[in-house]
Amino acid sequence: MERIKNFNPAWFASVMGTGAVAIASYKYSTYWSPLKNVGVALTYLNAVLYIILLIPWILRWIVYRKDALEDLRHPSKGHFYGTSGAATIVLAAQFLVVLHDRTTAWYLWLWGLVLTFIFAFWMSYEIFIAGEVDLRHLSPAWYIPPVALVIIPFGAVFMRTTAGYTREFVTIVNYLGWGAGFFLYLILYAVVTLRFIRHELLPPQMAPLIWMNLGPIGASITALFALVNNSSIAVSKDPLFIFAFFLWGLGFWWLVMALALTLHYIRNMSLPYSLSWWAFIFPLGAFTNASMDLGKVFGLELMKLFGYCLLWALLILWLVTFVKTLKMGLTRS
Repeated sequence: MERIKNFNPAWFASVMGTGAVAIASYKYSTYWSPLKNVGVALTYLNAVLYIILLIPWILRWIVYRKDALEDLRHPSKGHFYGTSGAATIVLAAQFLVVLHDRTTAWYLWLWGLVLTFIFAFWMSYEIFIAGEVDLRHLSPAWYIPPVALVIIPFGAVFMRTTAGYTREFVTIVNYLGWGAGFFLYLILYAVVTLRFIRHELLPPQMAPLIWMNLGPIGASITALFALVNNSSIAVSKDPLFIFAFFLWGLGFWWLVMALALTLHYIRNMSLPYSLSWWAFIFPLGAFTNASMDLGKVFGLELMKLFGYCLLWALLILWLVTFVKTLKMGLTRS
């Protein structure tokens, strides 16, 4: 029961990361066919992992609600509750893209919507009523609720497979999610960047969070393409595609910065393993997927090859992080 009481909501970041790797592997299987099997295997693994994590997550809300609420109201820990909704939507996307199972994806997507909206609004409310927040509590973890919102259009295909009020609801929710998530990210990007400028670097155990900027950027691009390509509303695609290209440029800039800062930690400080290592995975995976999507839209083979190179770095990072996480979980059991 002690493990349930101390269950960290950030565990769902492992599902987000594994899902991003699975989808990227499947997409890039056009370069090496065995990657398709990697994507399928990781999807089944992720489904099992999700169920394993969901059980203690729910039990903690039932048995140790006070502890769960204390974490939710914490200006740093609380944002990680957003990983539950984001992980559910990412898993739904895996069932769509990798397994082509729209029925399971539909129910996962709906469940993901519930979790995403609950924590996106609840966490913001807690921050607003908390009073002055210490600058040290500002970190890229604040991007998690916007990411959960912006990936809602991963289920944009349901705008074409539903009808009547259900179709209208799905259309509204997809546009709402991307709009709320993306612009909320832009606001928080300015705030978190100010923290980097005005305060010392994050503690070494939180250093991987630096990579989280790539998450909302990469996910916004993929979600925007899904939204536009499946929209039941007449839209002009080209300006949105060009905007996505510009957004990818911001992501590339941050990729270089994140790499430079990570090397700074390795050379001058330290980079100890912690659960925050999963912050390496989903953001890089989202940017890798976005590179493939942009490469396809604009017919840029070099961009797709760039994403393919990122994929191999991503697979190595995922394997190292997964093994270390598994070892930590078994050691503490």
